[in-house]
Amino acid sequence: MRLSEFWLAVSDEFGEAYGRILTHDLVMGEIGGLTADQAIRAGTNTREIWLALCRAMDVPPARWHGVGQREPKK
Repeated sequence: MRLSEFWLAVSDEFGEAYGRILTHDLVMGEIGGLTADQAIRAGTNTREIWLALCRAMDVPPARWHGVGQREPKK
C-alpha cells in the first residue's frame, strides 16, 4: 500500500478531518505504541498501519482490503 493509498483509505473510511485526528492522536499497541503518523515517520509498512487502524476502530473486515484505490479512468 502506497502512502497516497493509505491517506485515501483513511479519508474514505473516516472522513478527511476525523481521519487526520485519528492518525495524529490514536496510539495503537499493535504498531509499537505509536500513532499512525509516528509509525509512518518511523518507516512502518503503511498496510500494517492501515490494518492496525481498522482493528482499533472496529472497521468491518470487509472494508479492510481494496481501499485507497482510485476509480479507473474511462
